[in-house]
Amino acid sequence: MTARELTAAGITDPALRQDYALCRSLNARHGRTYFLAARLLPPERRPAVHALYGFARWADDIVDDLDTDVPAEQRAAALGTWERELASGLRWGTSRHPIVRALAHTARAYGIPRSHFTDFMASMRMDLRVTSYADYPALCGYMHGSAAVIGLQMVPVLGTVVPAEEARPHAAALGIAFQLTNFIRDVGEDLDRGRVYLPQDLLAAHDVDRALLEWSRRTGRGDTRIRTALREATDLTHGVYREAEPGIAILDPVSRPCVQAAFLLYSEILKVAAEAGYPVLHRRVAVSGARRAVVAARSTAGVTAARLRRPPAFRTPSVPPPHHQPGSVNHEGDSP
Repeated sequence: MTARELTAAGITDPALRQDYALCRSLNARHGRTYFLAARLLPPERRPAVHALYGFARWADDIVDDLDTDVPAEQRAAALGTWERELASGLRWGTSRHPIVRALAHTARAYGIPRSHFTDFMASMRMDLRVTSYADYPALCGYMHGSAAVIGLQMVPVLGTVVPAEEARPHAAALGIAFQLTNFIRDVGEDLDRGRVYLPQDLLAAHDVDRALLEWSRRTGRGDTRIRTALREATDLTHGVYREAEPGIAILDPVSRPCVQAAFLLYSEILKVAAEAGYPVLHRRVAVSGARRAVVAARSTAGVTAARLRRPPAFRTPSVPPPHHQPGSVNHEGDSP
């Protein structure tokens, strides 16, 4: 985290600055597209994005990146510890964990409802016991907490030129579109963890089941049935991107280039996968560095133009002044 970003955000406490710096390092190391997009935001908004990413990444790592020999009960216990830290941070503004401290500060600053975080943790718990989803509605139940709420968390950080409730459905759809893209890109890696996120009825319609996926993963051989199923999943995902896209135009103009860049780069993962014949059971596909550079350059130009002609946003988010103390928490309704 650059000192300029933290100072612009009004974050002056040395310990809290270190907390945010840890979140930024996680984003820089693991969230390539997310981190690139965040750099297109005004400096004062970037720390919040890093805190939100750090929270989600840490929870996801508990579920997915522990040694495969670690029993599910131990993973559940680690997730429970994380949830208790989260509850303490959001309710009382105190936590032993630096990521939770940064998250709680961001949640207070932007009025992000506590339910967005508890819903996310509910989906993380599902990953410890659910290995497949019968159909798309069942998958959507999982994605509400794992993806839609991520988009909803971002709305107050990004700002809007209309009432925020008008942007929320589009933001939720974009979170889901990003996750569906990940499901297609990571189908092989998820299978190694024992999970199949693509809806079972979609796969079955093309005579694909877990055994066929595992055979393809094990042998490195493709199968026309699998490619056809993945093509249908891609069409479904493009439909969700279409639901999300109108939301970009109603964001604060200085935030639009950030979201537009993420939108383009994530949706192009689907294009790369399709053009390569869906090798996703055998290797991860990615947008080329050259293409990422082009999108970043165009988006940077868009940032400059937006800042020069910026109209007042409907709601301009602001971080509490430096004297705002960690224990000062709003307990009204569902917001921290």
